[in-house]
Amino acid sequence: MSEPNTPADLFAEKTDAELLYLAQHAQHYPEAVGQAAIRELQRRGLIPDVSAGTPVPQAAPSIPTADATIGSTLLGVFGFREGYRVTPLLLWLNLIGYALLALAGQNFWQPAAATLVHWGSNFSPLTLHGQPWRLLTSVFLHGSVGHLLMNMASLVFLGLLTERLTGSRRLLLIYLLCGVAGSLASLWWHAQGVNSVGASGAIFGLYGLLLATLLRRPDAFSRPQRYTVGLFVLYLLAGSLAGGLQSYTTDNAAHIGGLVTGAVLGAAFPPPSLVTPPTA
Repeated sequence: MSEPNTPADLFAEKTDAELLYLAQHAQHYPEAVGQAAIRELQRRGLIPDVSAGTPVPQAAPSIPTADATIGSTLLGVFGFREGYRVTPLLLWLNLIGYALLALAGQNFWQPAAATLVHWGSNFSPLTLHGQPWRLLTSVFLHGSVGHLLMNMASLVFLGLLTERLTGSRRLLLIYLLCGVAGSLASLWWHAQGVNSVGASGAIFGLYGLLLATLLRRPDAFSRPQRYTVGLFVLYLLAGSLAGGLQSYTTDNAAHIGGLVTGAVLGAAFPPPSLVTPPTA
């Protein structure tokens, strides 16, 4: 068979599906290609002829670009919405806290110990002698970029799972209480002195809260989901504790203090579904 001599002959040999694809994605090809595909579809009667005054059908929605996908992901993590308000608030506070801390010091990647003390770390000689507010401020400081990113990834994961089940106010209250409890446990365990920072105690408190909530509100998940979430959380929890035992710089006392506090508070508070709403 001889090769086609004109563009019309070339497009006449294409299938309907090929022509529709070229017409719908005409913006990715030379203008003549799109126009030729549309003319051939009109000749076959698959789309109306514009010259007859019939409206041209709308092109199919384009596939989201990589930039749009990344943008929607970032908005989903850092944006505020119903059932996800406290988690992004805590995320922003931790990020801003580290940015200020790093800019004030000499090393962005790993601020010096003196800088941490100046900005409110849980430094036992000061915390125990007139500056108890360090129990809380230390929860919003981090010792390195890696430390920050690891904790914030855990915070987002736990917040997405927990906040819609417990309610935003309860999540915030337990996060702060567990952070302080972790700081107190660190002071008690390191009786010789400690200079500690990080949201780990508060985050481990959310692990405890999530496990307690799963036990008290099993109807929030299907049975397979309960097993999957429970085992996944226990796996992450065990891995974090085991990793802490292998590193002398990890404050496992704060981890355990926050975990126990979160579990106790999650078990002690009335189940969220039974909480009486405030009266007007």
